[in-house]
Amino acid sequence: MSDQQNSSQEKASFFYTMKSVMWAMLGVRRAKGYDEDVNKITARQAIIVGLIAVLAFIMTLYFVVSFVIGNTTN
Repeated sequence: MSDQQNSSQEKASFFYTMKSVMWAMLGVRRAKGYDEDVNKITARQAIIVGLIAVLAFIMTLYFVVSFVIGNTTN
């Protein structure tokens, strides 16, 4: 029982949260991993990292499209 209390009090690092959000964006999570994430990651951490990940995804798409369009007009 003390292991469960320790894991629930332990907060996730930024990189752990980023990894979990990326797996969630892909839609590939095991039940065990999901349960572990629920115990470690706070809603605030998930929202902040999720917004950063979505912004990075949109910027990547924008730059890829700009690069492709820029090369086709020459």
